[in-house]
Amino acid sequence: SWGDNSRLLKLGKVRVRMNPAPDMRNSFSQRLNLAEGAVEILIGSGPEKVEMNIRVDANNPFIQVDAVSPEDINLTAQIELWRNEPWEPPSYEASDVLLDRSKPDQKHSPMIIEPDQILTGQDGQIGWYHHNIKSVGPELTMDIQGLSGYDMIDPILHRTFGAIIRSEGARVINDSLLQTETAKSHNIRLFVLTDHPSSPEQWLDSINSVAENIGAIQEEILDNQHKQWWNDFWNRSWIFASPSESSQEKDDDAYAVTQGYVLQRFINACNGRGAFPIKFNGSIFTVPFEGGPGDADYRRWGPGYWWQNTRLPYLSMCTSGDFEMLKPLFNMYAGQLFDISKYRTKEYFGFEGAYFPECINFWGTVFSESYGWTPASEREDKLQVSGWHKWEWVCGPELVWMMLDYYDHTMDEVFLKDTILPVALDVMRFFDNYYSTDEKGKLLMHPSQAVETWWECTNPMPELSGLIAVSERILGLSDNLITEGSKEWVSKFKAKLPDLPLRTVDERLALAPAEKFADKRNSENPELYAVFPFRLVSLEKHNVDWGLTAFEHRWDRGNFGWRQEEIFMAYLGLTEEARTNLVGRALNNDPDSRFPAFWGPNYDWVPDQDHGGILLKAFQAMLLQTEGEKIILVPAWPSDWNVNFKLHAPYQTTVSGSVRDGEVVKLKVDPASRKKDVLIWNKK
Repeated sequence: SWGDNSRLLKLGKVRVRMNPAPDMRNSFSQRLNLAEGAVEILIGSGPEKVEMNIRVDANNPFIQVDAVSPEDINLTAQIELWRNEPWEPPSYEASDVLLDRSKPDQKHSPMIIEPDQILTGQDGQIGWYHHNIKSVGPELTMDIQGLSGYDMIDPILHRTFGAIIRSEGARVINDSLLQTETAKSHNIRLFVLTDHPSSPEQWLDSINSVAENIGAIQEEILDNQHKQWWNDFWNRSWIFASPSESSQEKDDDAYAVTQGYVLQRFINACNGRGAFPIKFNGSIFTVPFEGGPGDADYRRWGPGYWWQNTRLPYLSMCTSGDFEMLKPLFNMYAGQLFDISKYRTKEYFGFEGAYFPECINFWGTVFSESYGWTPASEREDKLQVSGWHKWEWVCGPELVWMMLDYYDHTMDEVFLKDTILPVALDVMRFFDNYYSTDEKGKLLMHPSQAVETWWECTNPMPELSGLIAVSERILGLSDNLITEGSKEWVSKFKAKLPDLPLRTVDERLALAPAEKFADKRNSENPELYAVFPFRLVSLEKHNVDWGLTAFEHRWDRGNFGWRQEEIFMAYLGLTEEARTNLVGRALNNDPDSRFPAFWGPNYDWVPDQDHGGILLKAFQAMLLQTEGEKIILVPAWPSDWNVNFKLHAPYQTTVSGSVRDGEVVKLKVDPASRKKDVLIWNKK
């Protein structure tokens, strides 16, 4: 639901009332039924109780509200629009298209949010929609950034989205209010649809067809299919930790982490199957705060995608078996953004390859504020003017790395050949063509930076370790999966890559942010990217001391938001440190939110998906890590935490079992042939 100004909008709000209203003074409960993906409301008890069930269907675009009462009642559903008239937000965020900090009011021109429209004259239903009558973003940024020659349908103009509300036998009180018949049992459905490009009339025809098609399916079938999806989701993987009998643990820390893990997976399941990647700064669950900085659509940092933030909710999904939720991420970055990245590389530099800017709008241009407002045609340096991400290009290698993890788990050879390898080769071509070589024939990666933190670098750790790791994995592919010519080229490229940068601390070697690094601006630890995500240095390797020393002497520390310390700790085998940090993360939710997994605001917004994403991956990595065919169990698992688990490993493998008092007491590996590859770390 991208609006006229390329902001991600809420559809709206619907208020459901019972008439007569039940007496809630004596007994009321509201419960999220995780197993069935539904909210259950119970008012009263015994034969007088009133029950409501609300669910967002897992397979079809509708929301269902059921109510059962011992007495005859009716329900009303009332539309409450978020956007009633044109208005200008009180603040412009970093990725809002029209932000221009060079101007006193920080605006390039006013950003006017257009109102939603109520459907009128409907028979037996009510509804509303938002129709983008203008498009602020795509054409403007493409022209300024020298990309207007790229063939693209405007993704904003004439995008139409909204909902209709139906209930069998209901009557329309007015265009915003629907009332059901008086009865003891009720069913209201809200059907939702985004259509692009579309007119309001076309959208209404389409959403009515959606409603008719769903209405033709028996309700019992829809209900069973919905419950089956959630049953399959919860059964594909789990981690349930608890204190062991010998534990001296207080306040049920293991339960707190388990609860955070389960609820964050639930949030991912709600977020993860849309047309676009999960928004790290609030996801779909942003709400207006009383006295807050904006409307229900406000999110700190705005509508754009930062790769370093966007990737974090996805790091755990292969291990949890949530493969379908990775597809929106891959579809955007390895689809539309890959194509425009190739075009941008050719236009800016005149050579082949692809680089992915850190900060992008969903159609592929850099944020206006980052790129600047001077047209590319008037610049000698066509890269963005902001130094925060000017040479931050780790997205390409890491995207390929994550897709290779997906391939290793699913063995999807079509995806490997059609998507992963083309992206991988063009990412490597870019670095090969952009940078020169030194007297030894090694790439001299300068100018460069180490994520947002070190701005003056040569051979930065994130990009360099990523390129080394990706090239090694591609060279390890069997010959039937990659052409001989491509493999030969990758081998020559890998030979150009410098060694991992190191520094000496207390007479010990440690991973360094870059071979040369200066001008520190942020609080990340890029030297540890060799530990994770790229796993070139980890607890089972001979060079683990490089990582341990780097971690001990890291510049910045913390266990909230996008900070990755717990993951680094797990991959370095620092069990107690990982446990302490992870418990702190699990207990650090938003005090103004009732839901225990609404983290934040931290660096971003509520609920902070980076905070929860790190929790998921760290919890998994304490229990299971993989390296090639090797499956490492309990590499950083506390001996006084018991656990039942089922997780996924490469080569279509699942590993399940139980740990009691530090001992693996049950273990099942499917297929059984992979059991020989399991290494129980505390028995190594």
